[in-house]
Amino acid sequence: MNILIVGGAGYIGSHTNKLLHQNGFHTIVLDNLSRGHRELVRWGTFISGDLENKTLLQGIFQKHPIDTVMHFSAFAYIGESYNNPAIYYQNNVSNTINLLNVMLEYDIKKFIFSSSCAIFGEPQYLPIDENHPKNPINPYGWSKLMVEKILDDYDRAYGMKYVSLRYFNAAGADPDGEIGEIHQPETHLIPLVIEAALGKKERVEVFGNDYDTKDGTCVRDYIHVSDLADAHYHALDWLIKGNKSEAFNLGNGRGFSVREIIDAVREHSKTDFKVENISRRLGDTAILIGSFEKAKELLGWNPKFTAISDIIKTSWEWHKKMSHRDVK
Repeated sequence: MNILIVGGAGYIGSHTNKLLHQNGFHTIVLDNLSRGHRELVRWGTFISGDLENKTLLQGIFQKHPIDTVMHFSAFAYIGESYNNPAIYYQNNVSNTINLLNVMLEYDIKKFIFSSSCAIFGEPQYLPIDENHPKNPINPYGWSKLMVEKILDDYDRAYGMKYVSLRYFNAAGADPDGEIGEIHQPETHLIPLVIEAALGKKERVEVFGNDYDTKDGTCVRDYIHVSDLADAHYHALDWLIKGNKSEAFNLGNGRGFSVREIIDAVREHSKTDFKVENISRRLGDTAILIGSFEKAKELLGWNPKFTAISDIIKTSWEWHKKMSHRDVK
C-alpha cells in the first residue's frame, strides 16, 4: 500500500515515515525542504516539491497508486503567525485545499491531518477533550481549525474520509537515534534547555514566572514524537477499515512546568546552566493538558513514553549526537 506523506522531511512526519516503513507500507515523501531536512527522509521515495504545484501533485498521483495521504506540511510558529499571517493562510489553508482538490481528481479519499491543540485557545476546563470549545487565539490555530472545517465539508459533499489528530507539545526523538528534532530556529522548550546544557546556548529564557501554576511557570502536556507516529499508524488502520471521519486529541494526559523541564534536564545531563526570567510572551496560556481518552477508546492508542525523564533521555541523546554534525 502506498502512503503519500506531505511534509515527511519534518519532525513528526519523518518519525511517522519510519514507523510506516517498519510495518510494510511504501511511502512517498513530498517536501519542499523549506523547513524540513532531507537527511530525515531515510525510508521510501523522496520527491522535492511544493503543494502549490498542481501539476507536480497530478504527476505523483498518476505515477503512484496512492491509498492514503498524510498531511504534515504546515508552518507552526505562533509568533510568526501573528507577524505574518498571510503565509500561514496561504501555506496551511490554501495549499491544503489544492492538495485535497487534486486528491478528488484521482478519487483518493482517505486523509490524515496534523492538527493542533491551538484550535482550542484559552482552556475553559482541563484536561481538554474533543468537546472543548474551539476559540483559537492566533492565526496558526485558526489555520488549523479552518482546515478541520474544510475536511468536514469535503466529507459531507464528496465522501472524503479523514482523521484529524490534534497534538499537544511534541517532544523527544527516535529511541534508535536515527532521526529526531531539527528546527531552525528552534523554539521548543526541551531542545532549548538541552542546548544550554550542552553549552551551545548562553542561557535558558523563562517567559513569565507569575502564572497561576505550582511554580509560576507555564505547564504543558508533552507527548513523545514516537507516540504521535504511532497514533498516525492507528489512524491509518481506522480509515483502512472503513470507519467514519473523526478527530482526536493527542496528549500525555499530564502537565509539566517550564521549571520542571529545566530541573529534569539538569538531572539527566548532570550539568548546570544559567536561567533568566523575562516577560511573558503574547498568546501563552498558563496550563495546557489534553485528554486522550477518545483516542484510547476508538483507536486503541496509548502513549508509551509517559515519564518526562524518558522523553528527555531520547531528546538528549539526539541533540548530543547532532551537536557534532552539520544538518541539511
